[in-house]
Amino acid sequence: MTDRVKEILSWYGADSPGTLTNLARLLNHGRLAGTGKLVILPVDQGFEHGPARSFARNPAAYDPRYHFRLAIDAGCNAYAAPLGFLEAGAREFAGEIPLILKTNDADSLLDEPDPDQATTGTVEDALRLGCCAVGFTIYPGSAHQYQMFEQARAIAEEAKRYGLVMVIWAYPRGSGLSTAGETAIDVVAYAAQIAAQLGAHIIKVKLPTDHLETEAARKVYEEQKIPIATQAERVRHVVQSAFDGRRILIFSGGSAIFDDKALYDEFRAIHDGGGFGSIIGRNSFQRPREEALTMLRTAMDIHAGKAA
Repeated sequence: MTDRVKEILSWYGADSPGTLTNLARLLNHGRLAGTGKLVILPVDQGFEHGPARSFARNPAAYDPRYHFRLAIDAGCNAYAAPLGFLEAGAREFAGEIPLILKTNDADSLLDEPDPDQATTGTVEDALRLGCCAVGFTIYPGSAHQYQMFEQARAIAEEAKRYGLVMVIWAYPRGSGLSTAGETAIDVVAYAAQIAAQLGAHIIKVKLPTDHLETEAARKVYEEQKIPIATQAERVRHVVQSAFDGRRILIFSGGSAIFDDKALYDEFRAIHDGGGFGSIIGRNSFQRPREEALTMLRTAMDIHAGKAA
């Protein structure tokens, strides 16, 4: 085990050997093994956005097994998906890649100002499928946020009891925020802090903009001259907000971007800002397979500091 992985594991002093072993499995798998960096393939979009919107661009992706193979062949650290997709391939690909069960999901059929998610998987499901982690989404800013916080804490408690890693998708949205506020630097940093306080080992957030949503935060950012002008500076601040970088913080690949330069610039900003990596869904599986493999491997090289 590398010194970097040992250092990261030392940040989680309240966790059991089982949980630390599973965290080490994630950090020691794939092309980024031992670097302390992660690139994860998440595929919950079929549930969240519908099959055609998610997979019609690359029809091979309608088959759940396609995503297992893509994550394995690319050398990802892990593959994350809801219950149905994992059940469709967990036996065939057993032991080939660490799995993360997404335990709550929402569909896009009901357009509501304050989104919520339904529980769609359990810690017991994750154990049965051989997963090393469970994932859970929270929506800071939604009228349902406190219920979601309580659910996340309860899932984290149960996951840790059985030696699993807790991953929180922290996505600000809801009537408490403007559209721009969902990715505002003060709001994204706040969401990272909330996820860390709820007991997440790994936190997933979106890349922030330089917008400041709340007036109270604006005053502090201006008075303290917190640097947020560049994307790398904003990444650094969000990492700092997750216990001064002592929690693993990864960034969403966002909506499909088929301009490789723009996508790679985002990866460079994450690397330069001290982020721990990326979790890349639509920008992976909506591309033809060979293009996706090239993109994912380039992302890994950038996060590892091997590509300019």
